[in-house]
Amino acid sequence: MARLLRLIALMLLLAGPAVAQDKKEVDLALVLAIDISGSIDPDEAKLQREGYVQAFRDPAIVKAILSGSHGRIAVAYFEWSDAWVQRLLIDWMLLDSESAIASFATRLANAPISIARRTSISGAIRYAIPLFGRSPFDAERKVLDISGDGSNNDGGLVTDIRYEALKERIVINGLPIMNDRPNPFGFPSETDLDRYYLHCVTGGPRSFVEVAHNFEDFPRAVRKKLLQEVADLGPRHDFDIGGRSDLREGVQLAQSGSGTLRRAIRGDDDYTKFVRPEYELGCDIGERRSREFWQRRFGVTPD
Repeated sequence: MARLLRLIALMLLLAGPAVAQDKKEVDLALVLAIDISGSIDPDEAKLQREGYVQAFRDPAIVKAILSGSHGRIAVAYFEWSDAWVQRLLIDWMLLDSESAIASFATRLANAPISIARRTSISGAIRYAIPLFGRSPFDAERKVLDISGDGSNNDGGLVTDIRYEALKERIVINGLPIMNDRPNPFGFPSETDLDRYYLHCVTGGPRSFVEVAHNFEDFPRAVRKKLLQEVADLGPRHDFDIGGRSDLREGVQLAQSGSGTLRRAIRGDDDYTKFVRPEYELGCDIGERRSREFWQRRFGVTPD
């Protein structure tokens, strides 16, 4: 019996590497994380969803997905709000043909739309890290794509969780939506959200922010951002954004580090180095604004 057990153990040991080698290689593992917090009404949530559906039905994006060195990417899609509210709509799906991409878009179009309450970007990043870890694919690049219309106001500090993601070599790109109206609770819009995303949310080599002027502009922004992510083009410029006023004009904000956007990223690179300097307002600005608003309006702070 002991001999049989040793033989079984040896077989399992030898089988382990073979299982790992069987993971299909993909050009990109892309996680799409979509804000469904209370500041987004059902019509706006629908516009967000349609933006992604249209993007994956766009011939240019389909061509980009199928034109990489492996000719395929893997995508997962989840929605987030409060620190512990994340809803996985589509688990890892291989996009390796026009029919597979069309199937992804159809599944996304048919998924129910829901709205929650708080805004926890840190919760979304925390959720995404193990999602990448259990991916059944071997990806050349890992990208977390976060879209939203507000700063973090629930859960851990966003920069702390971002650091954990960057340690896992996950690049974080952002799509802030410049929503110019107060949310249903009366919380004012955030005119500095693009800068907040750049300094506090995004990170990693060639990470960038693509600004959506409003929810109607979201489909354009999604298409442009996805094309860059799939093709690994990197942003066109490395902006020094101090005092700039053109951020609302749809320009992209880059975190390329050295300014050489197409430089080779070595396997031992420390992704935690690729972040912007500390935000002048502080990356806890969302939490502070939330506490001040609730205290001023209702005399209480949120739980």
